[in-house]
Amino acid sequence: MKIAILSDIHDEASHLARALEKARGADVLVCCGDLCSPFILQDLGRGFSGPVHVVFGNNDGDLFRMTGMATQFPQMILHGEYAELDFDGVSFSVNHFDHIGRSIAKGEKYDVVCFGHNHEFEISSVGKTLVINPGEVYGKRKGAATFVIYDTETRQATRVDL
Repeated sequence: MKIAILSDIHDEASHLARALEKARGADVLVCCGDLCSPFILQDLGRGFSGPVHVVFGNNDGDLFRMTGMATQFPQMILHGEYAELDFDGVSFSVNHFDHIGRSIAKGEKYDVVCFGHNHEFEISSVGKTLVINPGEVYGKRKGAATFVIYDTETRQATRVDL
């Protein structure tokens, strides 16, 4: 199973459209927060037909409208600020904040810990736990628009540049 992991969209719809195009072969999409506006959930729901798992970040302001928007897409699941997920026997912890994600990774309870927030791309390990920060779809803070494809069969994470 292939999982597209992205974060920090910050209303950058054109970059999101490219990310969704490049994520077409993925089975599941995980978003680590900072979508920003409700219309981005509409873009996600229309642009990705498989399950879409979303956690909120610190720039997701109108949660009422975002929740309403998500109800239009049966494949979309809003988890609030934190999610524990399992894909093909690979356990995931997903939240927005890098400092929280790093603390979770130190416990080595999960196979993969995903987060965003600082916009800095990272694939690393803490003990047996793989740490993934897919970087930013936004692309204007750190100068590179990126996301990650994780393969549960090979347990490999691959950077995708937009």
